[in-house]
Amino acid sequence: MSLININPTTTNSWKELTKHYEEIKDHQMRSLFLQDTDRKRNMSLQFEDLHFDFSKNRMTEETLALLVELAKESKLDDAIEKYFGGDKINVTENRAVLHTALRNNDTDPILVNGQDIMPEVNQTLDKIKGFTEQVISGEFKGYSGKQFTDVVNVGIGGSDLGPNMVVEGLHYYKNHIKTHFVSNIDGDHVVEVLKELNPETTLFVIVSKTFTTQETLTNSETIKKWFAYSRS
Repeated sequence: MSLININPTTTNSWKELTKHYEEIKDHQMRSLFLQDTDRKRNMSLQFEDLHFDFSKNRMTEETLALLVELAKESKLDDAIEKYFGGDKINVTENRAVLHTALRNNDTDPILVNGQDIMPEVNQTLDKIKGFTEQVISGEFKGYSGKQFTDVVNVGIGGSDLGPNMVVEGLHYYKNHIKTHFVSNIDGDHVVEVLKELNPETTLFVIVSKTFTTQETLTNSETIKKWFAYSRS
């Protein structure tokens, strides 16, 4: 089932929040802390290892209550249930949105059309892990028998920003392999990356959800020609 499409700006709670904003928009943070000596505790949430502290935002307990009402009126609970339940909420492609499966506990099933998809997901993740370990250790080599020294991510949008963010976030754990990213359709970008690389020791990863993204396909073709020319 698709999501219940409710424009939040049409709800009564949105109107109340708008009115509430006008009432508190000029409040000073110092006065809010003086009025509520337990503001830090009252304006914080703990969820497992995550701690959310919004005490330094211009908001009150009434603000929180109104936001909760907005979530209820907008049927947020229904959206969450359908998201985690594997419903086809991506209406443009008529399929489920299953990012959660990649971060799921191995023992928790995720049902799509009555079938638990987690065994297939875990099997795929194990394949990815095995392949990356082979690349890092040097067991999996390039066409000339040399170990890989560089990996190039070729994608655009989320297929570029997502992996790039992970690389930046885990920089402390970096190993000997250098990472590069090609996303810009401007030919100068891919050329500047390629001129620093050796085709014998470079692994290219083409990242796309549908493999119909023209920018990614164009860059891939450029790289393929470079690769073939370098080998000739």
